[in-house]
Parts: sequence; C-alpha cells; structure tokens
Amino acid sequence: MGRSVRGCVTDAGPERDTAVQSLKAAGAALLAWALTGWWWNAPMALLAPWTALFLVQDTVYRSVLSAVQQLVVVVAGTLLAAGAGVLTHNTMAAMALALPLTALLGNYARFGSHGLYAPTAALFVLVYGSYTAFDILHRVLETLLGAVIGIGVNALVLPPVYSHRVHHLRNRLPRDCAELLHTVADDMADMDAMDDIGDTFDSYDERRARGRYDRAMRLTDVVTDLRTERRWSDESYRLNPGRRLRRSALPPPAAEWDFTWDRITDHIRATTRTLTDASTLPDGVPDILSSLLRAAGDVLGTEDDAADERRRALDAANAAHRRLTSVLANDRHAATPALGGLIADTRRLLDDLETLVSTRTATPGRTAGQAP
Repeated sequence: MGRSVRGCVTDAGPERDTAVQSLKAAGAALLAWALTGWWWNAPMALLAPWTALFLVQDTVYRSVLSAVQQLVVVVAGTLLAAGAGVLTHNTMAAMALALPLTALLGNYARFGSHGLYAPTAALFVLVYGSYTAFDILHRVLETLLGAVIGIGVNALVLPPVYSHRVHHLRNRLPRDCAELLHTVADDMADMDAMDDIGDTFDSYDERRARGRYDRAMRLTDVVTDLRTERRWSDESYRLNPGRRLRRSALPPPAAEWDFTWDRITDHIRATTRTLTDASTLPDGVPDILSSLLRAAGDVLGTEDDAADERRRALDAANAAHRRLTSVLANDRHAATPALGGLIADTRRLLDDLETLVSTRTATPGRTAGQAP
C-alpha cells in the first residue's frame, strides 16, 4: 500500500509542480499589484504585476534569465517608441516608425519568447501617449519591481527543484530491465520445451519476439528521458538560494550511473533484436539462453543489501555464457549469425553487469538500482 501511495505521488509530480508554480505566479502578481497599485498608486502600476506573473518560471535560473531578457526588450521598445513619438508628434506615424524596428528586435533569437514584449511595450507607449521622461522612468521602475517580486517569490516560496523525476527513472530502469530479461528467459524456456516435444522453432511466436524488442526499445527511451530530466534537475539548482528550504527535495544524483545504463539497455535491445530470428538457433541454445538471461535479470532485480545473492546470480550468468560459447566451438553444431551475435551481445551485457555489481558492492546501503 505504501509503495502504491509513493508511486501515485511520484506520477503526480509534474501536475503538482505545475499547480504550485501557477499559484506562485498568481500570488506574485497580487503582491506586485498590492505594492504598486494599491499602496504606491503608481501611474504605470499594471506593469509590475504583469511582469511578476510571467517571471515565475519553471526554475529560478530561468526566472533570472527571463527577467534580463524582458527588461532589455521592454526598455528598448519603450525608448524606440518614445523617440518615434517625439520625432513625429503623430501616433500613426510613430507606430509606422517604431513597430518595424521593435518587431525585428523582438525576433532576435537571444530574447526567446520574451522578444514579443518589445513591440508590445511600444504599442502601450504610443497608444496611451505616455512617453515623457517621467513616464519612461516609471515604466522601467515598475517593470524592474515586478521582476524582483517574481524572482523573489519563485526562489523563496517552495523553490522549484526537480530531482524527484530523476530518482524515479533511476529506480524504474533496473526493475523494467529485470522484468524484460525474465520474460525473454521464459520465452526461451518455452522454445526449448517445443523442441523437446518434437515441435519446430517455427512455432515460436514472432510477434511475441518483436513485442519484446519493442519493450527493449522503450528502455532506451527511458535512458533518454533520464538525461533530459537530469538536465532539468541541474538547471533547477542553478541560482536557487531557496533550494535548502525544500527539505523534501533529494539532492541531484550523480551522472556516472547514466552511462552504464545506457550501455546495459543497448545490449538488451541488441539481444532481443537478434532473438527475433531465434528459429535459426542450434538445438539446446534456447535452454542455455534462458538460464543466462534469467540470471542476468536476477542481478538487476536483487536488492543492494543482498550482495552475495547478486554475486551468485552473476556467476550463474557467466557460467551459462561459457556453455553458450562452447556450443559455437562444437563441430556438431552449425554456426549461425544469430548465435555469434548473441554470444557477443550477452558478453557485453555481462561485462557491464560486472561493473554495476562492483559499484554497488563498494557503496553499500543504497536502494535497488542506485549508484553513487
């Protein structure tokens, strides 16, 4: 029951984060309006809550970067519009002069989505005719005040840290790999049973084999997701002085673990791809493969506090691999490309499992699937 609750909380993480950030953005806007519109009664009070609302970004680093971009384009748009207004003394003529320039400025790639604020600021200035030195100063001050409030709220009120998704994917990978290896091992055992009763390998369900390959492909997608989430997690810690206030946030895990699992999932994918042509395997090989893949799955599925059990599973997998290699060396069996590919793929898989087991043994007390 506890595991199910934790799983639901983890799965709801993105939605929860979105809800928190949305409420923070609304709160920042209200605070900015209370300060500039209600207490200060500033002439351009709208700019402060408008800026604060959009600067509660997904990370504090992104809030700071967006604040710089927005301030630059707002100031530039305001000054261009004010200059055009002073030169022409006509709203229509000033728009014809300022809008092309601010639109070009807004499409500059370094400003990102905030470039739109350059022509928007110009329109506000020209439509309301507010381009005196006093008006320009207030626009800049109130935009700056809204930026400070937006960044402050994002950094100090439940500062966003996104390491939970990385931990979720790290714990998911060993479990999913172990389940797939056990499933393929069962398929190989079924194939061997077919041979024992005189059936042929053609009875092996190719659609089921391709389904296992599709599952292996999805494992490599999980590694890709892990890299993406790690970059997102790392960004959430940048320029985030409030991260220490989030006691529930786990520290960002080390990245070395990803590379090992990138190789492991790739070896599993290569093995399942070769097994889509399993009908060409010599007699007795499916039974050996079943033992090898089941033991490899046991290595991945064993808890880290059971080091002896994990080592025994790896020894069993290596013993099965030696039996598989002996089949290739036996003149009684015809060598096939599938057999040679399986020997190479599973050897690489076991080498990486050896690295994983050694790492886990050197760092006891971690949960299953974790590494330093």
